[in-house]
Amino acid sequence: MRTSRRFYSGKGVIYPCELEYCPSCMGSMQAAYTGKYKTVQTMNEVLQIAQRTKSCRHPGCCVQGEIWGSAQWRQIAPVSCTYGYDVIAQIGWHRQVLQQPFAVIYNDLSDRICISETQVRALYHYRYLPLLACHERQQLEHLQEIAQPAGLLLTLDGLAPEGGEPQLWLVRELLSGITLRSGWMSEQNQAAFVHFLQPIADLGLRVTAVLSDKQSGLLPAVAEVFPRAKHAFCQIHYLRNIAIPLADADEAMKVRLRQGIRESLGEWIRQEKDEQEGVLTVTGMLPSPVELQSPTLQATAPEEVTAAREAIMQDLCRRIRYLLTLKGRSPFRLAGLEMAARLTELEQCLEHLIAHHATPQLVTLQQGLHSALHSIQATCDLLAEAAEWLKKIADLLDPEGKPTRSGEQVRYALFALLDEIQSTRQSDPFLRQVFNHIQKTTLNYAPGLFHCYDVPGLPRTNNDRESEFRDLYRRLLRTTGQKALARRIIQRQGAWELIHHPPTLHSTIKAVSRVTPHDFYIERQRILKHRSRFRLHTRSARRSQAQLQQLEQRWAALSPDTS
Repeated sequence: MRTSRRFYSGKGVIYPCELEYCPSCMGSMQAAYTGKYKTVQTMNEVLQIAQRTKSCRHPGCCVQGEIWGSAQWRQIAPVSCTYGYDVIAQIGWHRQVLQQPFAVIYNDLSDRICISETQVRALYHYRYLPLLACHERQQLEHLQEIAQPAGLLLTLDGLAPEGGEPQLWLVRELLSGITLRSGWMSEQNQAAFVHFLQPIADLGLRVTAVLSDKQSGLLPAVAEVFPRAKHAFCQIHYLRNIAIPLADADEAMKVRLRQGIRESLGEWIRQEKDEQEGVLTVTGMLPSPVELQSPTLQATAPEEVTAAREAIMQDLCRRIRYLLTLKGRSPFRLAGLEMAARLTELEQCLEHLIAHHATPQLVTLQQGLHSALHSIQATCDLLAEAAEWLKKIADLLDPEGKPTRSGEQVRYALFALLDEIQSTRQSDPFLRQVFNHIQKTTLNYAPGLFHCYDVPGLPRTNNDRESEFRDLYRRLLRTTGQKALARRIIQRQGAWELIHHPPTLHSTIKAVSRVTPHDFYIERQRILKHRSRFRLHTRSARRSQAQLQQLEQRWAALSPDTS
């Protein structure tokens, strides 16, 4: 039985042009022609639609002969597309908000509309993302409204590139969240940043402040493009930078402490009670046996006492093994100091156990921990003092729980604190080195470290931009299931993925349906141009050979005299 060539129901609908009068000369509009019917699949039904166009016939009119179509017809589906805007927005919503893979989206849609998984991918990459970017450009009036009373607050940051690839950069307006610029930069010098930021300045809108991470090429570029704007620096990056010598010394102490414990207690802490030789807990069809333990803590029989003591020893060794794996994150999470503090607590616990009942195993653990901790005690005290400096500086910069202060007041308080630190314990070479680094970094950051206290709405850190990059990576990792693929997608279309979508599915459909065909065409060409840079990025031997042969043919077709 042959499949019917018509899968829509009902009669076609013709949408006439809504214009009654010419927008230029205000003369009456006349019908031009009626287009062919177009089949469109929406989430609810299959439609057959056409439009009746109009034009102005008055002589001398500047738009005489120009064809005007129906706005209602255009808001049902894009030009040259048989899927409605609601289908496209549904795919984008499932992909970005619900974070579903394309296969899951296809399974959800296949019961309602006639579509393939390949079409789902294409509609997302080549329809939804460019439509979303076009919608973002329609927010210019909103941006102008924000700039009039107080000016724009811009924040920009870049994602660290991989393998020499261009770096992805993002510029957002803080108060509205509008994406002004999102794209790749092959260089990060002053000239490149000027070219990247100049289109924003060309809008003619007032820019009050710019928040960044103090990249070297960005400093003169912002001063050149936005000479009247205040350039604020991220305080978290400032704290990380002043903590560099402390973090390095802490890491070295952690390695030394870990080596000392493994040398003295390695054979003890590596031991784990096996249910069978070399095998621990196993599940599946043939699981390992389980011995039900009594909930009571009181053991009476000698074998019960021995088993309980062995279990306690196992827990103590597991605790030591875990503490040796701690990792730090400056400026405040210093793994060396944390490891020393937790192991000191464990040593005190061992002393209490030994005082109650000493065993050779407990004594060995206690002596091994005591020896390792004693070897790094002097270094640990110096690191703890330097870490306290960082805490005082961070607390001074934090406005939470403090009266409103101006940037000049915070600046004065910070340098007063540095003078106070300088007067204490400067005889020690390490502390002197740490303080000199803090003082030098503070002087470098001072021109942009205190603007956040004077400009309302300007945050202290630029971490939101970094979290957007992390959230994008997590979303792509969840939808693809592959780390390498998620990174490749960021390189190939991350600029469009970073653009915010409207808050609801209904508003998303409304937003993308109002994009003009010309704007969409230009944006799609922009996507295709960028993706063409990756056409040779393939691991398929057959495809790479075919691509190289095409390059050879193109090269051979060139005239030898062409330079």
